[in-house]
Formats: sequence, structure tokens, C-alpha cells
Amino acid sequence: MNPFLKIALSALLIWAISEIGRRSTSSAALLASLPFISILSMIWMYHDSHDVARIALFSWSVIWYVVPSLILFALLPPLLTRWNVPFYAALFLASAATVAGFFMMKAVLKQFGITF
Repeated sequence: MNPFLKIALSALLIWAISEIGRRSTSSAALLASLPFISILSMIWMYHDSHDVARIALFSWSVIWYVVPSLILFALLPPLLTRWNVPFYAALFLASAATVAGFFMMKAVLKQFGITF
């Protein structure tokens, strides 16, 4: 599939959610919480390779990464509102905590024989 089409559709989705967010935060949050990026990624992967085993592994891996990604969404609000951390600093700290969560999650799952 044309890489420019992939980029354009992905960018359009991000732009649309940000525009909706100007009017309705909850509507934008609902759309952003849907796995559009994962779905688009699987569609692009399928069109590029038709490798359904790879797509299945991708989907399985996404499941495990969702749990630590919640750290960002749980940590960002108190950083911004309770502790008055400036936006970019709060975003960086919440992102760093999420990355740490990813590594901890992989280490814990490895102890149970789950690797991805």
C-alpha cells in the first residue's frame, strides 16, 4: 500500500480527534480510546504482507501493552492539577513512568513464560 496514503489517513485521524476535542473533550476521548491506530496498523500490515500470524502476534502484544499504558492516563491528571507540573514536563514524566511500566510488565510476564 502507498506509504503516503498510510501517512495521510493516519494524520487525518489524529487531526479529526484533535478538532473534535476542541468542541467536546469527552467525545474526543471516546474516539481516542478506540483502537484506531492498532486497527490501521493491522490493516497496513495485512495489505503489505498478508501475514495473519504476524498480525495475531501484534494483536496479542497490544493486549499486554495496554495495561502499562494506563499509567500515563492515571498519572497525568494529578501531575497537571494537583501538583501543578507544567504540561510538557508532566507529559514527559507520565510517559517515562509508562515506559518504565512497559519494562516492568515484560519482566513480570517473562517470569510466567509469556514473551512477545
